[in-house]
Amino acid sequence: MKRHQPTEKVSRDEMKKAIKRILGTSKKFYWAIAVAAVCVLAGVVLSIYSPQILKQLTDAIADNAGTRSIDMDLILRLGLTLGGFYVGTALLNYLSAFLLTGVTQRYANSLRKSIAEKINVIPLSYFDSRQIGDILSRVTNDVDSIAQSLDQTISMLMQSAFMLIGSLIGMFATSWQMALTALISIPLMLLFILMIMKLAMPQFLKRQEQIGVVNGAVEEKFSGQLIIKLFNAEGRENATFEAKNQTLGATMFKAQFFGGLMQPLMSFISYFAYIAVLVVGGLLIVSDVDAGVSFGTISAFLVYVRLFQQPMSQIAQAMNTLQTTTAASKRVFDFLEEKEMADESDKKRYFPVDENGRVKVKGGVEFRHVCFSYDETREIIHDFSAKIRPGSKVAIVGPTGAGKTTMVNLLMRFYEINSGEILIDGISTKDITREEIHDIFGMVLQDTWVFDGTMRDNLLYNSPVIGDEELKEIAKQANIYHFIRTLPGKFDCHLESAGSISAGQKQLMTIARAMIRKAPLLILDEATSNVDTRTEELIQEAMDNLTKGRTSFVIAHRLSTIKNADLILVMRDGNIVEQGTHDSLMAQNGFYASLYNSQFSFE
Repeated sequence: MKRHQPTEKVSRDEMKKAIKRILGTSKKFYWAIAVAAVCVLAGVVLSIYSPQILKQLTDAIADNAGTRSIDMDLILRLGLTLGGFYVGTALLNYLSAFLLTGVTQRYANSLRKSIAEKINVIPLSYFDSRQIGDILSRVTNDVDSIAQSLDQTISMLMQSAFMLIGSLIGMFATSWQMALTALISIPLMLLFILMIMKLAMPQFLKRQEQIGVVNGAVEEKFSGQLIIKLFNAEGRENATFEAKNQTLGATMFKAQFFGGLMQPLMSFISYFAYIAVLVVGGLLIVSDVDAGVSFGTISAFLVYVRLFQQPMSQIAQAMNTLQTTTAASKRVFDFLEEKEMADESDKKRYFPVDENGRVKVKGGVEFRHVCFSYDETREIIHDFSAKIRPGSKVAIVGPTGAGKTTMVNLLMRFYEINSGEILIDGISTKDITREEIHDIFGMVLQDTWVFDGTMRDNLLYNSPVIGDEELKEIAKQANIYHFIRTLPGKFDCHLESAGSISAGQKQLMTIARAMIRKAPLLILDEATSNVDTRTEELIQEAMDNLTKGRTSFVIAHRLSTIKNADLILVMRDGNIVEQGTHDSLMAQNGFYASLYNSQFSFE
């Protein structure tokens, strides 16, 4: 079973690195961000000037309230101007939000595209050591978290920065005494922001990691439902999942709790700032000092305090949201920076292609002193050598763990060999691109794959289109046509759920898919493992027709199915211990004969 990687801690340097990664991968969106910034700046200018109009409006009312000779034309004009400023601010804020939302969604789309492209160039060893659910979580949850948090953070930070500077200018222009009073709250705010960030950041990272763990557990439970029910392990699995879910819940609670402290604390400090400003403003009005402070000044200044406190609270909230961005982006960019397979764009094609787009290959294969290990602790294949003539049917047999499937993976270059050489028609596979190698092989695996689409789409998957009559003939050879005839629409029937098709029918579909490909070399890895005995006989006959004139490698545990192989390679502990035909190996009365007789005695 694949193990989930342990949770890593994010240092301050890694946080900075994550932000730099986002900035470096979003350069093509800078122009839209710049336009949005201009809109935000214009909206801030209107917001900063609005209190001055409010001051005039308040003084016009307060100064003439006792005489009842208020200039209503002036009040109306100032009121309409103030309302126009607020409407303009709202429209500019909406436009900036619209632009930034488009930027973040396009950026998320580019990340998903990068991940999809990255998946195709990462070695299989990466997927062997990680849960599929965790990888899916990076594509879905982490990318969504980045998009949502950036959508909130970018707009909030830009507006807060402009508003902070503008409100400071407005406050000092209105009353420097009250401005200094309001600034007393800044050190206390910064202290709380830094303290909460230090407490919240580890929890946000753990939350993203734990989401990946839970997704991996869900994927594992869904894919293993048959085994879980067979062993009546529902209670055990539910308890295991509940423990992981409880851990996620506790982690999310801590992250939201620490992050949620930011806004209440900022509001608490803001109230003290309001009180201090009102006290100082009142003292300036009643004092003999000519400070130029009126009721309108205090009214305008309270608006400035709110405008000043608002960006401080928004910055705190943005920092809170930025922690989610940092945690999610670290997981996404760690995946995007994983080691890739070597670039082969400089390699040329060696094998010619016919008019139908199929590669022409004789099919001679040779293994020369091949050695391979998945890691440094244990070598799987030891000095493997064999020579296969073109058109031969080669069976690879041996006990579990002998290296049979590993040999096929090396032949297909799913893994790179440590030493030695594999040659096809005298050309080393090291000199041939992976794409060209995959073009010349047809492959039928024990694990079947049927995707959402029509039956025709599944059978013709990435193969040259063929006529209906030829398709029907191949389906008959694969013994799947009788099933296709029962489907509504036959070959055009849409397979909405692979669960509606039996395991044997899926296997027959993959065999037909390999037949349609008509590749010059063929690999069958336990291709008949999921079919009944009668169907197996029919498939064996079809396979005999398919493999004529083609070099084929057959991995089989049922030794009775490979009696007619031209060459049988008997593997044990990564070595070929015997090779020959079925009759010659039985005559030797060695390891192969022992395997065959022990298996046959059980059949």
